[in-house]
Amino acid sequence: MEWVLAEALLSQSRDPRALLGALCQGEASAERVETLRFLLQRLEDEEARGSGGAGALPEAAREVAAGYLVPLLRSLRGRPAGGPDPSLQPRHRRRVLRAAGAALRSCVRLAGRPQLAAALAEEALRDLLAGWRAPGAEAAVEVLAAVGPCLRPREDGPLLERVAGTAVALALGGGGDGDEAGPAEDAAALVAGRLLPVLVQCGGAALRAVWGGLAAPGASLGSGRVEEKLLVLSALAEKLLPEPGGDRARGAREAGPDARRCWRFWRTVQAGLGQADALTRKRARYLLQRAVEVSAELGADCTCGPQEGNGPSLFWWSERKKDELLKFWENYILIMETLEGNQIHVIKPVLPKLNNLFEYAVSEENGCWLFHPSWHMCIYKRMFESENKILSKEGVIHFLELYETKILPFSPEFSEFIIGPLMDALSESSLYSRSPGQPIGSCSPLGLKLQKFLVTYISLLPEEIKSSFLLKFIRKMTSRHWCAVPILFLSKALANVPRHKALGIDGLLALRDVIHCTMITHQILLRGAAQCYLLQTAMNLLDVEKVSLSDVSTFLMSLRQEESLGRGTSLWTELCDWLRVNESYFKPSPTCSSIGLHKTSLNAYVKSIVQEYVKSSAWETGENCFMPDWFEAKLVSLMVLLAVDVEGMKTQYSGKQRTENVLRIFLDPLLDVLMKFSTNAYMPLLKTDRCLQLLLKLLNTCRLKGSSAQDDEVSTVLQNFFMSTTESISEFILRRLTMNELNSVSDLDRCHLYLMVLTELINLHLKVGWKRGNPIWRVISLLKNASIQHLQEMDSGQEPTVGSQIQRVVSMAALAMVCEAIDQKPELQLDSLHAGPLESFLSSLQLNQTLQKPHAEEQSSYAHPLECSSVLEESSSSQGWGKIVAQYIHDQWVCLSFLLKKYHTLIPTTGSEILEPFLPAVQMPIRTLQSALEALTVLSSDQVLPVFHCLKVLVPKLLTSSESLCIESFDMAWKIISSLSNTQLIFWANLKAFVQFVFDNKVLTIAAKIKGQAYFKIKEIMYKIIEMSAIKTGVFNTLISYCCQSWIVSASNVSQGSLSSAKNYSELILEACIFGTVFRRDQRLVQDVQTFIENLGHDCAANIVMENTKREDHYVRICAVKFLCLLDGSNMSHKLFIEDLAIKLLDKDELVSKSKKRYYVNSLQHRVKNRVWQTLLVLFPRLDQNFLNGIIDRIFQAGFTNNQASIKYFIEWIIILILHKFPQFLPKFWDCFSYGEENLKTSICTFLAVLSHLDIITQNIPEKKLILKQALIVVLQWCFNHNFSVRLYALVALKKLWTVCKVLSVEEFDALTPVIESSLHQVESMHGAGNAKKNWQRIQEHFFFATFHPLKDYCLEVLIWSKQITKRSGPTFRRRLSRGTVVFPT
Repeated sequence: MEWVLAEALLSQSRDPRALLGALCQGEASAERVETLRFLLQRLEDEEARGSGGAGALPEAAREVAAGYLVPLLRSLRGRPAGGPDPSLQPRHRRRVLRAAGAALRSCVRLAGRPQLAAALAEEALRDLLAGWRAPGAEAAVEVLAAVGPCLRPREDGPLLERVAGTAVALALGGGGDGDEAGPAEDAAALVAGRLLPVLVQCGGAALRAVWGGLAAPGASLGSGRVEEKLLVLSALAEKLLPEPGGDRARGAREAGPDARRCWRFWRTVQAGLGQADALTRKRARYLLQRAVEVSAELGADCTCGPQEGNGPSLFWWSERKKDELLKFWENYILIMETLEGNQIHVIKPVLPKLNNLFEYAVSEENGCWLFHPSWHMCIYKRMFESENKILSKEGVIHFLELYETKILPFSPEFSEFIIGPLMDALSESSLYSRSPGQPIGSCSPLGLKLQKFLVTYISLLPEEIKSSFLLKFIRKMTSRHWCAVPILFLSKALANVPRHKALGIDGLLALRDVIHCTMITHQILLRGAAQCYLLQTAMNLLDVEKVSLSDVSTFLMSLRQEESLGRGTSLWTELCDWLRVNESYFKPSPTCSSIGLHKTSLNAYVKSIVQEYVKSSAWETGENCFMPDWFEAKLVSLMVLLAVDVEGMKTQYSGKQRTENVLRIFLDPLLDVLMKFSTNAYMPLLKTDRCLQLLLKLLNTCRLKGSSAQDDEVSTVLQNFFMSTTESISEFILRRLTMNELNSVSDLDRCHLYLMVLTELINLHLKVGWKRGNPIWRVISLLKNASIQHLQEMDSGQEPTVGSQIQRVVSMAALAMVCEAIDQKPELQLDSLHAGPLESFLSSLQLNQTLQKPHAEEQSSYAHPLECSSVLEESSSSQGWGKIVAQYIHDQWVCLSFLLKKYHTLIPTTGSEILEPFLPAVQMPIRTLQSALEALTVLSSDQVLPVFHCLKVLVPKLLTSSESLCIESFDMAWKIISSLSNTQLIFWANLKAFVQFVFDNKVLTIAAKIKGQAYFKIKEIMYKIIEMSAIKTGVFNTLISYCCQSWIVSASNVSQGSLSSAKNYSELILEACIFGTVFRRDQRLVQDVQTFIENLGHDCAANIVMENTKREDHYVRICAVKFLCLLDGSNMSHKLFIEDLAIKLLDKDELVSKSKKRYYVNSLQHRVKNRVWQTLLVLFPRLDQNFLNGIIDRIFQAGFTNNQASIKYFIEWIIILILHKFPQFLPKFWDCFSYGEENLKTSICTFLAVLSHLDIITQNIPEKKLILKQALIVVLQWCFNHNFSVRLYALVALKKLWTVCKVLSVEEFDALTPVIESSLHQVESMHGAGNAKKNWQRIQEHFFFATFHPLKDYCLEVLIWSKQITKRSGPTFRRRLSRGTVVFPT
């Protein structure tokens, strides 16, 4: 068409000058410029044939170029590509550019002046460099692409080199500072697609310049630069790779570049194979495939240089090994192309070829790499980064299994890959899920493979590499955000690495960073287990000669003793044994002095740190200094007890005397100071603080975990030591608490320390037996009296000072400690049950009394000069003083809680109060309850616990007379609980106290009796708790366990009304029986891993140290079923409760069936219905005939519902049990077969399955013939049903029925014998291996038909967890049997 247009124009006018001039006039539209291009190309063709005008045409071409095309391109160059143009749209503008560029090239050729081409190129190059980042560079690129072929290789060589260098830089996004914006993407793509191919056609200097720019060393290849570079390389592949051919081609090849020999080219290709962009990956595969094809066709040896170390080149070719090389690269490219499909069923069959690649890549003779291992890493990296998580997991597993079947030579690339992409892939938690069919609590298959891989790989590493690899591995665990599950299995894998001196102080610090930084927000059990594994890692891999005991002790302090390192655990024993073996090899500790024990370095170190700890510093002289941090006390106590247990290991039968001697050596400095507490009034305050802190930490740390503390000699000796100092310590504390020595804000922490020590001393003396002559007895009595006196004296109305207010807080805190001690330990009852001074004072105490804030000027007089004024200002600020007042009010309610518990019998239950009470707080409960509500508005959530304890006593007394006030207390308390759902430290204690006062059996009984607003408010809160439990595991457990426990105690009462409370709240038991949320996949994974850790038992110290809180969902059902099993069916109230619950369960089943006609396996509907019928089976023995007569139709109707198989089996089971126990219901059962076939569909299979157990049903019926005859007639009808499943069930029932008939030898059935025998023979002799025969065999082998016995198997074990029954039918159940406890399915 273009040729026709040009001919038509030329036919109109043979004067090209006039014709060209006409076309150059008017608006520069795309059509006009394209027509000009057609014409010039036609004229160029004629010129080449020698038929054009010799003189006029060159001059006309120069005029068109200089007068029209160059100005046009200049004008277009000034406008942004794709930007707004008043005359041209972006698409048309690009057409104009392309047409003008082609026309310009024709003009230059027709003009016959090379200088014109050079001049135009110089001008365009200047414009391109001046506007390097300007979007208008596109026009300059078009000019260069047009005139480039017209430049002379020799004369214009420098210009070509400059153009080529600029073009490469532009295409790769270079040419400027890193912080500036890159060039326009359109211009860069245009350079790569149009300009560079034109330049490389010029050969010579241009080609060398282009290749030099591409192969030049530069910055690391980012994803953007890789894409740009591959775009250029793929566009120039024909010129950068040799072209197979004759001698001339070979000669050209020698002068031209060969990208195969450049290692940077191959690194770019490898980077491209792993890019996220599919087009970039395709370009990389094209370059690889093209290079392999060229190498095969050339048939010449080729090596990429330089080689890295002693390993193979990135690419090499040998004609001698052509077949092996072709096979390797064909498989490689096939694998990479298959991975693009991203479908696991397509990729899995190709994975064996990946194993073949390793066989090709490793020389069996020399044990070295033939192919560079980085090529294999590209495949794995592509798999790891796949969007398909299943493919990612397959890739990780395949990589971890490498060393199971083969031993690969060492390669730095492998190590870097493990630290980089592999660990990045291992950070995905979903990879660690269980395999299908694997039981709950099993170890993750990937976790096991990771462990095996790491052990094998590290054992094969060169000795000089192991240390650096392990250090990088551990540091990688701190370099990113890791979830709990991956960190756990990585730590477990590290812990299993065989002992090796690999880590020094850097490794110890890296392990500590993992604990402090990476695991800080992880789930507590997973975090504790990971800490155990990291400690084992340190013991296995630490080079003790490079670290000191001081370094080790600091690392041990990073482990939380309440989560992992507890005394008495296997981990503690392992640590002691490690210290015993290595104690003489540690690097000398800087704190270890020359004095002390010289037998072992550990003993010397421990003795030195105790002496250093107890010793006073010169600056410790102030009385108002802040209390020291607890860190040092924890460290010293930990090392003392470790050293004592290490000494115990050295002698197999270390007696008490030896333990006492060792402890005496260590603790002599501490005991000496403690004995001087009461006599040395000038002892530095910080010294006393540190000694008391160490005393507390020693007593807390020495308590054994997982075994009886009575057999622990260390604990006994330690307690005896401290009991000998009781008098000195208690007198010191008494003086400090009562003699106005605590008079600054900083002393409140010190007061808390003193009270903790006093409580610990009380506990010690109670263990050995309480005696009235005990010094602690006198101190408690004096402390109580002095505190009361201080509080009474300070109500005189004088202007408060800091000292007086602080002493008031201290006295109230001391009184609260005394009350708690007396309340929890009856041996401490100092007075009779009659109200004494303490009770009288507490009862008349003004509740919620606040403390007036002292003036700032007065407060400053109490500040020590060395103290920081800013800290004091913060402590005395409104917020800081508010915390002090809140603690003061909290201690008031602690005391009142003690008083209300002691005198709860004196609380009046009527609305009227005593006019002249001798215990006002007790005998005026309405006023006290109002004060409690005020306290709930004042106190923070971590201080409301004593108020809840008071409400537990008050609410049952006032619910009848002051219902609205009690409801208000419910609302306020629930508001506090619901706002605490994410505060772990205080939530559970508060929830327990809340449940105990709202759901107290007395409260429930009274509320149900009066049926007022309180009754409905309690039920509302009950459902809110259940709703909260869906997002916070364990909340419902607290409620149901408390209610069931209180109801069980109530049910033990023989009175008929013993279960009235439970009956009124039967919805709670109903919800508990069917409770269990459907967790997200990530939540289920965490639960699975937690179960795995729990199953480790004593092998994981975290299980011993942390108490099992039983907050899993299945414990809710445990409590409910245990409660139901303890009920007595002969007790009328129990019987009515059971029947009411059974009806509610059937209602629930019908409601679920109506809400969703179809539901899926393991869906919430499936789980609820499953649990409903499980519970009904538990209740069945307590259901009599009269009650069943009312619900039997509903049970039969449930059999007609479209149920999952597991639920169908439970319904069949309960029908069999009912018919066996009460044959009177058989007529109703036969009626179930009389429904229309369209209504029954496949639900008739439920009743046919029941018939297969007719021998059990008729076990107690003397005359079985009529029943058997009826059964046979019914079954035979269904044996000829059109539905295959119905026929299958009918035939299996017929087979079992016929077996019973033959045993009984009933003559009446002879007429049916031919029909039955032929039917059974036909089904048994089905030919082939089709689905029909398989299904017939499978249904006969099914547990329900082959093995299951409805009576013998009727127990909780089979009911709740039977693999055979549920194998093809539904939720995977979990059972744990321990001392008769059955765990319901999760």
